[in-house]
Amino acid sequence: MKVVIQRVSSASVTIDNKIVANIQKGLLVLVGIEDADAQGDIDWLVNKITNIRIFGDENDVMNLSIAAIDGDIIVVSQFTLYASTKKGNRPSYIKASKPEVAIPLYENFVKRLEIELGKKVQTGVFGADMKVALVNDGPVTIVIDSKNKE
Repeated sequence: MKVVIQRVSSASVTIDNKIVANIQKGLLVLVGIEDADAQGDIDWLVNKITNIRIFGDENDVMNLSIAAIDGDIIVVSQFTLYASTKKGNRPSYIKASKPEVAIPLYENFVKRLEIELGKKVQTGVFGADMKVALVNDGPVTIVIDSKNKE
């Protein structure tokens, strides 16, 4: 499982000209899923996302987690995180899970985030053509791969 987390001062997801998710201070989390992903990947990533200290404290030092600032999260499915660009100029997405595998993992990921945060996590719509808008605060963008725990 791969995620791209972006610290935002605002973010939204629009589908068919209708805003389906909208937050202020918090995280926009793009998540890609592959067939090898399982509950252990979800648990590890949820722990990392909810505890990573990338928000400023009273001295503007990145010392606080999303939970500590009572921030919000939008999660957006992003199969293109598994793009392979090794051959040619057209990316291959063969490593990305098909919906029948990815949707239950995605829904479980969101549910686990909600449990850890103690609040609702907003989402896009799996597989929809979404317009994602954000103001990246910092900018702070971090890529985390559950198969490569660096």
